[in-house]
Amino acid sequence: MKKLLFALVAAFTLTACSESSEKETLIVCTTGMVGDAVKHLMGDSVKVEVLMGPGVDPHLYKATQGDITDLNNADVIVYNGLHLEGKMVEIFKKLGRLKTTIAVGEQVDKSRLINNTEFVGAEDPHIWFDVALWSDAIAGVGAQLQKEFPKKQEVIAQNLAAYQAELKELDDFARNQIATIPDSQRVMITAHDAFKYFGKAYGMEVRGLQGISTAAEYGLQDVSELVKFIVDRKIKAIFVESSVPKKSIEAVIEGCRERGHDVKLGGELFSDAMGTAGTPEGTYVGMVRHNVEVITEALK
Repeated sequence: MKKLLFALVAAFTLTACSESSEKETLIVCTTGMVGDAVKHLMGDSVKVEVLMGPGVDPHLYKATQGDITDLNNADVIVYNGLHLEGKMVEIFKKLGRLKTTIAVGEQVDKSRLINNTEFVGAEDPHIWFDVALWSDAIAGVGAQLQKEFPKKQEVIAQNLAAYQAELKELDDFARNQIATIPDSQRVMITAHDAFKYFGKAYGMEVRGLQGISTAAEYGLQDVSELVKFIVDRKIKAIFVESSVPKKSIEAVIEGCRERGHDVKLGGELFSDAMGTAGTPEGTYVGMVRHNVEVITEALK
């Protein structure tokens, strides 16, 4: 990691001395959700690049040499923060001394964040699953971008208003759909604990085999406890995630069968990464709608 940071800072220094002021404005984002929001805010006025594509787990992601080039060339870097991009935290700290970096998670009041019981003093980073909270966070990002690009202030403000209206409709959709699930079945079980904000916002109990970070290991006791919970509560379905291997959930399903309870695989949810570009799930709104529809269909 130290070698990577040294290379990054050295490359930035060299490039800063040689580049002309006429280069295209570039904003580099870490995750698809962050990139999608920035594209909505900035429109076609700048180039936006995303480091982590479909199926990529940001908890375990390591920066590549190509990422170093992208980060070095960026005028602004926008990332989720709250230790979601765990292995890149030091890179962002270093770059913050050289250029503008914006952490989405820092744009909301800490009182609205869910405490992470795995690491003292840290918060759950999966804030995008509460659509209203994400909307407020993106408003903060918009304010930061207006400071960085004063000539684009009006355009950013207009784009933000339009996007927040779209997010308000999405929030209402999620709330109304989840309300159709019977109370006894309003339990959501996934491979890792990414959906606490979703559960808090939309009235669902959530359980994950792993903790909020996929870097946490799960063991036989974790599987056994989750199996007992599912069997006791007669849960109908559990879910896999696009960015997490399926073997953990498959072990839980098999454990339930051995205890005489046939729990089905409810479908695949997008948690830490969006879907493929060009598909509905390749946008934040489409990803959330997909998740809500899959959850509702499986648990009704």
